[in-house]
Amino acid sequence: MAREAGVHISTASRALNPSTAFIVHPVTVERVAEAARKLGYRPHPLARGLRTNRTMSVGVIIPDVENPLFGPIIAGVESVLVEDGYSVLIGNADRGPNHADSLVEDMLERHVDGLILATPGRVVSDTARQAQRDVSMVLVNRSVDDDSIPAIVGDDHAGIGLAVRHLRELGHERIGHVAGPEWVSTGRGRRDAFLAWMSTVGLEADIDLVEEAEWYQVEPGTTAALALLSRHPDLTAIVAANDLLGLGCYRAVRSLGKVIGVDVSITGYNDMPLLDLMQPSLTAVRVPYRRMGVDAATTLLALIAGEDVSPGRVLLSPTLAIRSSTGPPADRG
Repeated sequence: MAREAGVHISTASRALNPSTAFIVHPVTVERVAEAARKLGYRPHPLARGLRTNRTMSVGVIIPDVENPLFGPIIAGVESVLVEDGYSVLIGNADRGPNHADSLVEDMLERHVDGLILATPGRVVSDTARQAQRDVSMVLVNRSVDDDSIPAIVGDDHAGIGLAVRHLRELGHERIGHVAGPEWVSTGRGRRDAFLAWMSTVGLEADIDLVEEAEWYQVEPGTTAALALLSRHPDLTAIVAANDLLGLGCYRAVRSLGKVIGVDVSITGYNDMPLLDLMQPSLTAVRVPYRRMGVDAATTLLALIAGEDVSPGRVLLSPTLAIRSSTGPPADRG
């Protein structure tokens, strides 16, 4: 390839390495890149790893592989890391926090160069804290209370506000919230946002209007919604902390002989694929999860390269996809 480009082997090597290409004249870099494309050359990650003392691998740990929101996150992560020559190892921590910690330890034993975690609780575990001392680490879709680890997350306060304001504008005054688990940032943050926005729009901000689900899945959502509607049968709308909980609310409302979008309006959160095909289609807060994965991977690469990255949260702005699961209260229809 160096011969094809008419340059020395060392010049070709520097031109093809993103960390050294800046010291090569741009015209030469383009000539080497064109020669590489012509010859079908791709840098070998193992050889590059030997030069940089890296394994060219990154671990990504998610809490529930069956939750559709993690697909776009992983796709975004891979679109960045694979392009830079990294392999992505995915761990599914669907058995809880201890399982997540064991997967972190497994990834460290594989000598990954960095970790992207969607699993932490609001307090950093001892295992994760030790791992942060050993490798670069970024959080995605979760953050920790002390903001000690860089985190790429959605703006949950703004997102819940979109749902609450939408329902209030439709005329709802009795709105409840099916919350995610308190021990994760999304559960606590969305709950606090719900109460804050209820007050902002002039409605009762009572913690009794909140029912916490044990996890972000359909069945816990049904259980929580039934408990909430048992306490407050006059509710005309429910803001669910994620889409799966929202679908659990569908089951609860139907089991009570009520009509979704007429007797009880329901909003979800995440806007996972196929919600528009539900009956009725689910109004949901839309979070840019693919971009979240892209930003998490880009931040991790900066950390691996030794760049100065501030800890704390980067907030991505949500939007609201309005569909037929929400409508005016029955007495105003």
